[in-house]
Amino acid sequence: MSLPGPEDPHDQEEPDRFHQPIRDLPGVGAFATLGMTIAVCEAGGVVLGLWIDHRWHTAPGGLIFGVVLGTVVAVLSVVKQVRRFL
Repeated sequence: MSLPGPEDPHDQEEPDRFHQPIRDLPGVGAFATLGMTIAVCEAGGVVLGLWIDHRWHTAPGGLIFGVVLGTVVAVLSVVKQVRRFL
């Protein structure tokens, strides 16, 4: 004789509902990769721009150059990554 308690979720008729998060992990990973790509490219551009400003005393020209360069690299990288899914 067992005590009444919460039902075991694996006994239900809809087992796919519990495995859905596992199937979604590759999609979540792809979005995380896109976000990290953008963040790293932009951060790299800012660091490069600040270094240029410090080295040649061109503030804020180097920073602007770095941000633009980081944005271009980020867009190209994201486009390359997205084309794999099309």
